Amino acid sequence: MVIAVVVSLASLCLDLACSPRDFLNRRLSADLISASDTFKAPQLFWLRTGVMSNKDFSSTDFMVLQRRGWIIGTEKKCPTGIEPAPCWDVLLTPLGVDIIRPLLSSALPNEGGENGPLAIQVARRELLSVSGISKAGNFADVEFIWHWVSINQVGAALYDGGIRYKSTVGFRGYDDGWRLVEQAVPNNQPLDDALRNAQPTSQ
Repeated sequence: MVIAVVVSLASLCLDLACSPRDFLNRRLSADLISASDTFKAPQLFWLRTGVMSNKDFSSTDFMVLQRRGWIIGTEKKCPTGIEPAPCWDVLLTPLGVDIIRPLLSSALPNEGGENGPLAIQVARRELLSVSGISKAGNFADVEFIWHWVSINQVGAALYDGGIRYKSTVGFRGYDDGWRLVEQAVPNNQPLDDALRNAQPTSQ
């Protein structure tokens, strides 16, 4: 009896020209999330040198670089427009030059020109699991777990791959199957917002 029902469903699906994308399950949602440009976009670290405020120099990322011995700052009077004091003239140490130089070939210059900060690719996202799917008609919310994977020493210093994040992203069913929501539509959260609002999880 069960075999007959399965065969009937398979025949009906063939008659209706079903696509694998017509059925939103964990495997399909994981494939669509992992393949999306938003999810695959590398994490960038904006490397700045030169004179900066104490607030910028004491930020979490720059403190990590200081502890690694990759940058050093010399206290300096703040120029007009930069505050709060004190200000720091920040340079790469010889060790920092050795670490950063190989990464500059893939760095993206800022619109500010050659003296502006450089965007260095340091980490990428890796999908670990889909933890749940909630459907309502042609809309669905998919909860998934992911983490950062460093792609160089800077990424390893700044991102803990052991921390897992939980995000929820919207899907929408169309005539050609389910699609990941890339732009905001009613009742769904796009992937960019889902990743931005991700919360660390103990799972």
